[in-house]
Amino acid sequence: MNNIAMMTGTLFGILGIILGAFGAHALKKILSEDKLASFEVGVRYQMYTAFFLLILGSLGDFGTSLVVWSYYLVTIGTILFSFSIYLLSLANYLKRNFRFFGPITPLGGLLMILGWGCLLISLF
Repeated sequence: MNNIAMMTGTLFGILGIILGAFGAHALKKILSEDKLASFEVGVRYQMYTAFFLLILGSLGDFGTSLVVWSYYLVTIGTILFSFSIYLLSLANYLKRNFRFFGPITPLGGLLMILGWGCLLISLF
């Protein structure tokens, strides 16, 4: 499980760098400042999770169910949070209505908070 957490963190990091560069160069020309700022928030939180998962994989005791829960909650939360932001930011450009993703973003944020909370409780 430690390797899975580290591989997930590495994948999130790679994608975060690619999407960050894409946003800074390609999307800068086609998105409004507000949409680009939202896109960058998704990238930033994805990168936070990449570091979180690398540290969790390096130091976490996955024999503890709370650490396992922490991994899943933070991973799923980041996918819901960041990727819903990416789609919402690109909706106008893609000429798609992704408004139904609006409620998914805060749900993803809540899952990330719960994942951090599980890690905190596991440390007691």
